[in-house]
Amino acid sequence: MSTGGTRRPGYSILLPTHNRADVLPFAIRSVLGQTVEDFELLVVGDGCTDETAAVVAGFKDARVRWFDLPKAPHFGYANRNVALREASGELVAFMAHDDLWLPDHLELLARCLEQSGAEFAYSRPVWVIPRGLIAPLVFNLHHTETLERFVGRTYNSIPAGCVVHRRECFDKYGYWNEDLTVAGDLDMWARIIEGGGRKNFAYLPEVTCLHFRANWRKEADGGQRVLRVWEALHGVDNFMPAGLKVDVPPGLTEQEACWRAIEENPVRWSAGLRAALHSIIERRVSFSDVMILGLLGGEGASRPGADKLFDTYTQLAGLTRLADEGFGNSIGWKLLRRTRKVLDALAPPDTLRGRSWLRVKKALRRSL
Repeated sequence: MSTGGTRRPGYSILLPTHNRADVLPFAIRSVLGQTVEDFELLVVGDGCTDETAAVVAGFKDARVRWFDLPKAPHFGYANRNVALREASGELVAFMAHDDLWLPDHLELLARCLEQSGAEFAYSRPVWVIPRGLIAPLVFNLHHTETLERFVGRTYNSIPAGCVVHRRECFDKYGYWNEDLTVAGDLDMWARIIEGGGRKNFAYLPEVTCLHFRANWRKEADGGQRVLRVWEALHGVDNFMPAGLKVDVPPGLTEQEACWRAIEENPVRWSAGLRAALHSIIERRVSFSDVMILGLLGGEGASRPGADKLFDTYTQLAGLTRLADEGFGNSIGWKLLRRTRKVLDALAPPDTLRGRSWLRVKKALRRSL
């Protein structure tokens, strides 16, 4: 398939794939369903041995181009470059074979680039964790510490499906590093941002892409530890909005279930999801404010109140350890275990936040 003609499209969309014919159709449909229609979709088969070619051939759309390439080393970065060197769009977007875009993904990110004058833009990372639980992440490169770790190639929470950049970035900063075994996306994004003096990026704090855990990953949290917090909060009654859970019937992939929900009414579903995400992020901030004020003895928080909260925490930690050792399996024990998971995920002992929490506890001991 080919785009035909010589007119330059607004977007070139790279969609690399390897043996995920089960979910690829939904990724492609979410691309073809964009409010922006001026694009070419470059589907790059990295040594596919399943029904991928037939899936792509089933889309009778002249904007879709199929690259049936032999398996390249590692994650197939060399094959991505084959297609990207033929990309003719003014902007380049990236889609994963197991992710989904909301219908205005391309429209919103193009507007973000235009209004900011940036070379690189990305939208809020939002994960769908098993089974059908939706969880937002906070990853703002305008925060100095986050940016430092990002360009240092040690920390990344931006799925490729959230990213758009200008086509000339390849000429200025190079293509994907074909020698890397992992994290080629992080390396590419970091080179763009470093090359632009760390001032050429824009962040759209709105969800436009649903990211799913790759089927080859072994970690339950997909490598993002903070997802454990959201998973635990999903288990707390009446805490998470109903709009942040998609029912996944037996026999369906999460991608198909989510796509069915989107496809029924794309505009309404997207608006509902965004409203629910705004609501829960605000609720998390409010929850944290109350917790910290209580710990630090803020306005309206007396020392006895801090004392009670501290005692509750220490008792909770001790009780949940007993529960973990098999001294109970009631709903109460399960709730205590879940709460401890939230606290541990919010402030792991080997992190700056965990050490800060330890200092708060010691300060409370001294002041009471």
